[in-house]
Amino acid sequence: MNEELTRNYREILQGIGENPHREGLLDTPTRAAKAMQYLCHGYQQSLEQIVNGALFDSDNDEMVIVRDIELYSLCEHHLLPFIGKAHVAYIPTGKVLGLSKVARIVDMFARRLQIQENLTRQVAEAIAEVTHAAGVAVVIEAKHMCMMMRGVEKQNSVMSTSVMLGCMRDSYNTRQEFLQLIRSSSL
Repeated sequence: MNEELTRNYREILQGIGENPHREGLLDTPTRAAKAMQYLCHGYQQSLEQIVNGALFDSDNDEMVIVRDIELYSLCEHHLLPFIGKAHVAYIPTGKVLGLSKVARIVDMFARRLQIQENLTRQVAEAIAEVTHAAGVAVVIEAKHMCMMMRGVEKQNSVMSTSVMLGCMRDSYNTRQEFLQLIRSSSL
């Protein structure tokens, strides 16, 4: 356990006018430090560790989509959560990525202090780097607690971001196919 992080949380409690020695808060600094380390464990991961060789030969050259990947991240501006889903697609060129690895890549980047725009680009570029795909598309839709709990307090706003690379960017028809497929009904 990181003692410095625990001390910092104790100081935060004091800074907001709380007594970190009252019964309900005695273990809060330790619990908060552990929670923050868990929520930001993406810093201890690398793309190579996540993929772990799970790239397989394939003749498929049609779009592969993993849709509705839930994600949880922390806004780097307020340290408040944003929660949503990612839709990831790529067009293979001889190799396909193990299915769970797509979700793990999303998680690795989401479990860092982020802004959604950068998260979307990081996921797209990582998928492109690993697969050497002809095209990659990532759309993320999320609700941000920094907008819901403070500031403008808009409860129903959803932020959508997208990054299209390669033929997903260059081909209107390919991009439209992706967008149509991520909007189709769920299982």
